[in-house]
Amino acid sequence: MPIDETAERVIRLPPEQVAAYAMDWRHDAEWTQGIRTARLTREADGGGFGIGAEVTRTAYFLGRRIDYVLRVASYDPPELLDMVSVAGPMPMHVTYTFTRHPSGTLAGIRVRGDAGRLYRLAAPVMARKVRSSIGKDLRDLEHKLLEPPPPPPPPPPTST
Repeated sequence: MPIDETAERVIRLPPEQVAAYAMDWRHDAEWTQGIRTARLTREADGGGFGIGAEVTRTAYFLGRRIDYVLRVASYDPPELLDMVSVAGPMPMHVTYTFTRHPSGTLAGIRVRGDAGRLYRLAAPVMARKVRSSIGKDLRDLEHKLLEPPPPPPPPPPTST
């Protein structure tokens, strides 16, 4: 059963700032629901992160641990990051978009996939869970980017 869910949110920051954080796989676990770890397991052909790079994520979804690998199919910062699964329990396509908006950035996430035989009976529940999760992802992204930085540590005590 196919899944195709989209969420959007306006974030009061410029696209360059929102995309720089959201497109950096090292931040995935900080704002993406269920992701516990993310690591770059294959660099792009020219090195670093870009088209052809692969990120391995460990997540928990519907109470189950899921390990999957996303390969970068399109990478056009600050506007687009498009990834397809190359390993995992089900085929998946994840697209992040960041477009200029009068109030900052219109951030979007689209998740497409096929529940396959393994999750076929749970597909309607999965679709609702995906929709809820990506909406929360964008909320958490906004909060992470807009939260004030921690206060500096107090100065060391001086002896007199």
